[in-house]
Amino acid sequence: MDKYIEWLKEYKWQLSVPAVALLLIGSFVLFRPAAQSQDQTGLTDFPQTEQTSTSQEDLAASSTEEASQLVVDVKGAVKEPGLYSLEAGSRVNDAIEAAGGLTDEADPKSINLAQKLTDEAVVYVARVEEQVSIIGSREGDSAGSMQGEKNTKVNLNTATEADLQTISGIGAKRAADIIAYREANGGFKTVDDLSNVSGIGDKTMESLRPYVTVD
Repeated sequence: MDKYIEWLKEYKWQLSVPAVALLLIGSFVLFRPAAQSQDQTGLTDFPQTEQTSTSQEDLAASSTEEASQLVVDVKGAVKEPGLYSLEAGSRVNDAIEAAGGLTDEADPKSINLAQKLTDEAVVYVARVEEQVSIIGSREGDSAGSMQGEKNTKVNLNTATEADLQTISGIGAKRAADIIAYREANGGFKTVDDLSNVSGIGDKTMESLRPYVTVD
């Protein structure tokens, strides 16, 4: 035993070198999987980047599709008034056909069937009784906004809720209130009676006056 101890003391430096080498090799083997795991984690970022790029392409395609469509509000003497989605470049005639065509009460002279439409436009078809003159498009008009809307006054005693809503400043509730007043009081005697409707003050009355009549 003494000889073994003496031998260890004599060759301790020679033995320490292989021990250190073994320790280094063991450390390398131990930590290498962690490094590989980090590399693999980094690689997973590439599919995510590709996915983000694909999402951006989808959004671009969606925007292009929206730009190729327009939505118009068709009102008045058509069979099926409402909102319609049409191809960009469509004309008033396309909107009328989408709404089921003109009714028997419609005045064809009140609209320009060849006029191009824009998104959010209103197409209003007047009735024969409204006596609208022939309408032609003019430069500067909003496409699809019928010139007849500006020139034709709405009769407070015969107008429907849809007719009343073609006037700027009259929404669904106010149109319903106007009709309710008309039915309760036997009609409007003068345009000034409109100020008796709930919610219509002097300022609103003056803004509506050019667009309404009782004749």
